[in-house]
Amino acid sequence: MPKQEEDWKSKLSSLNLPDDSNQDEIEPLLEDKPSFIKQSLVVFKDSKRRKGKTVTIIEGFEGPDEALEQLGKMLKTKCGVGGTAKDGEIIIQGDLKVKIKEFLEKEGHKVKVK
Repeated sequence: MPKQEEDWKSKLSSLNLPDDSNQDEIEPLLEDKPSFIKQSLVVFKDSKRRKGKTVTIIEGFEGPDEALEQLGKMLKTKCGVGGTAKDGEIIIQGDLKVKIKEFLEKEGHKVKVK
């Protein structure tokens, strides 16, 4: 049986398993996490001009449209709902003021709820 153990060990060592030498390659991937500038945002709910449907609106975001869309995508994923990011505001379907406030504060933003 020693022959079989050696074969098993040699096959295992031939796999490309991550080790400390690959740490330099992994670190740039960790930097891909969006880094938003910490901002003061206003969160409120609205149902006007929306056929009675309630939405939560986040406004006061300053920055490029790509960053706004990334933040909107993160909020939609976190809340498990749909929405959009346009014209400097993020619109999330439903009344989720508390959940959005907690998430944004966790990310480091200052949040005011109306």
